This record gives sequence, C-alpha cells and structure tokens, in this order.
Amino acid sequence: MQVAIFGAGYVGLVTGAVLAELGHQVTLVEVDADKREAIRAGKPPIYEAGLDTLLPRVVGQGRLTVTEDGPEAVRQADVIFIAVGTPPLPSGDADLTYVRAASQAIGAGIDSRRRRVVVNKATVPIGSANLVEVWITDSYREREGTMPESDWFAVASNPEFLREGTAIYDTLYPDRLVLGADVPWAVEMLRHLYAPIIAQDFSPPPECPRPRGQGPVPVVESDRISAEMIKYAANAFLATKISFANEMAAICERVGADVVQVMAGIGLDSRIGPRFLNAGAGWGGSCFGKDLAALMYTAHEYGYAPKILAATVEVNRDQRRLIVQRVQEALKTIKGRRVAVWGLSFKPGTDDLRDAPAITVIRELLRLGARVAAYDPIAMDNCARQHPELEVQYGPDALAVLEGAEALVIMTEWEHFRDIPLEAIRARLAQPHVIDGRNLLDPDQARAAGLHYRGIGR
Repeated sequence: MQVAIFGAGYVGLVTGAVLAELGHQVTLVEVDADKREAIRAGKPPIYEAGLDTLLPRVVGQGRLTVTEDGPEAVRQADVIFIAVGTPPLPSGDADLTYVRAASQAIGAGIDSRRRRVVVNKATVPIGSANLVEVWITDSYREREGTMPESDWFAVASNPEFLREGTAIYDTLYPDRLVLGADVPWAVEMLRHLYAPIIAQDFSPPPECPRPRGQGPVPVVESDRISAEMIKYAANAFLATKISFANEMAAICERVGADVVQVMAGIGLDSRIGPRFLNAGAGWGGSCFGKDLAALMYTAHEYGYAPKILAATVEVNRDQRRLIVQRVQEALKTIKGRRVAVWGLSFKPGTDDLRDAPAITVIRELLRLGARVAAYDPIAMDNCARQHPELEVQYGPDALAVLEGAEALVIMTEWEHFRDIPLEAIRARLAQPHVIDGRNLLDPDQARAAGLHYRGIGR
C-alpha cells in the first residue's frame, strides 16, 4: 500500500521504517530540514535500538522517502497517518496546532477518486478524530468549493503503544492492535495494511528476531472515540501502577520491609502482573505526564474530578523531591558539595530527556548550591544541547564523574551501571554516599563494599 506519515519523530519514523520493511511504500512528511537530510542519508535523527541499520536499508531500497510537501504525499497515499507532536498546554490540555496543520495539508491534497483512511496515530484528546475530519473537510472545501457526497474518506484512531528503546519490537510484535473507526471499510483497509503483523507471517528483520512462541496478534475493533480512550486509559493505568509501587515503598521503609521483595511477591498474582511495579525516582518521558494531564483536563471539562489520577501525579512528583531530600540527609549542607549523577534519560535504551526525573533532580541540586557531574551512555549530547542553562560537568565515563564526589545519585537504570565493581565506586568517592533512585544495586553488597547505600523502599 501507499502510506503517508506526517511527523518523523519516534512514532512516525519507527512506524514508517517498519511498514517499509514489510513491503509498503512510505513517504514521511517532515517540516524540519535537518531531519529530512538525516533520513535521506539513512541516519536516524533519534536514538532507537536497531533503527541505525533498519532505516538505511529501507531508504536504500527506495521504500521510504521523506518530503516537506504534505499535499503531494497525500495524493499518492491509501493510508495517511498523523503522528505529529501534541505537547501539553499550561492548562493540561494537548496542543493540537500540529495536528490541525497536518489535517489542513491532507485536505489540500486529498481527492475523492478513491477511498482513503486518515489515521490519528499520535495520542490526541478524546474526540480529536471529529476535529480532524472537520479540518480536512474545511480545507478540501476551501480548495474545491464543494464537497462530494460519496463516502470517500474516513478518519480512524489507531493509537500507538511503543516503548522507547524497544519501539521496533513493539511495532512488529505488539500485544494488540487497536483499530477504531466508525465505518467498516476503514477497519478493513487498516487490517490489510497490518496483515503481515496480524498474521505474523513476515520474515523478521535481523534487528528484531521474532520472539519464541509469538502467535497472531489480537485486534481490537472499536469506534474511534473508544480507541482514543483506550490509549489514555492504558497509560493512566501504567503510571498508576508505578506510583502505587512508590507509595508502597514509603510504607515499606517505615515498617522495615523491602519493596523489591514485596512487588515481586504481588507481581506473581496473575491479576496484577510484574511489570511497572518498580519503585524508584518515578516515571517520566513524553507520554505519561502529558497523557494524564490531558485525561484529567477532559474529565474536568465534563464535571468529574479524577481523584486516583491526581494522586498518581502527586506521588510521582514527590519521588523527585525525595531524591533531593536523600542527598540533603546524607550531606547535610549541599552548598559547594560535589554530587555525581548516573543517568540522564528518563529510561534506559533512549536519549529522550522529556520530563526526565534526572533533569528535575539536577536542577534542584544546582539551585541548592551543589556542583553536579553527570554521565549517561547516550544522552549527554542531548542534555548539553537542550539544557544549556544547567551548569553540569559531563564526564567521559561513569567512574570519572565519581572523582571527588561526596554522593552518587543513580537516576537511570542502565545495565552498564550495574556491572561496575562496587569497590571501584567506593575508591573514587570522597564520601561513600549512594542514593539509588532506581534500586539498581544490591543493598547488602553495596554496604559490604563500604558504601552508605540508600535505595527507595528498602
């Protein structure tokens, strides 16, 4: 099929590269000239495992191209994805400026000679499919003067459930596909687009082998409002699980329990499951905070106060304060003290710093007068570029930033950090304080190595 995708960020670029790998002809529509140049050269403008080899292959084979001309890309397309950013407004609502611009470009290029499906892939407020339909129709009418009466385009919701760091895997082997449309033919077109993934009959790319036991992918068909709600409800529940684990961690510390053991024990219950129960510095990234804010905004629009969601956000905010408080408890006076920070990205496997807990903690440590040295395997360049206001000393490796530091704060659970000998950590720290914001290290081993270890809920 001919596919156009507006937006070449995490969602658009990975979705496009995977669909091209499966044999579709994909055109990315991207307004950023630097991104377009990088993609044409086969160089991912973002860090995502496997994309550095997948992207140049599909570009080199001519199955993925990039343009700034949205209307032209639309003229050739059977399926058109909107995967642009929807940043939060101060009110908590999502900013649909880029969605509207994409919709207007679609209306400027679409014609009624054949049926097309326009797909909201980005996470958008409930009811946005209706808005997209209106914006496309208005743009088309402005161009043509009239609207055809035939059922010639449909707006659908096909929310993404990609995790940064495993986005290619999640696209090829998803837990489910959600196809939300109000006309049956739109669902059938999307089923055709995703047929290789649904049936799992494609040849796996070398970057991402098929997991053992992988069978056909379940498909959830719904109306488009319900599909939009599925995305918000999923992220809200996952964020709530993490905040729940952190609330249990606070109680564990007070009664003398170990939250890691507690979460392992409850996670074996099939009704609960083990994932997203890691206590620590809290969640971050581009999705959870933004999506909870948008869902809460929508709830308030309809006169409902979502108490559990509000508590989820509050507990998460408190976890970042807790890390700084732990540093204060260890060092007493922070002014002039050197603090080392391991990890900048909001999670391992990505260089994404959006709403990263590490940035919040570093900013507060600097405000309190600390001198901060930081190391991250891949996110330091991003941090220096995106946050030039932060007076942070970046080190060449994890041990280098420990020299002379009076406390180590672990903010991202990179496996590399787990493998560093505890004795080497102790030897380089001026004072042996370790605040483990991700419960990465073994407390008993850390203390045996002479470290004053403090985790979360342990």
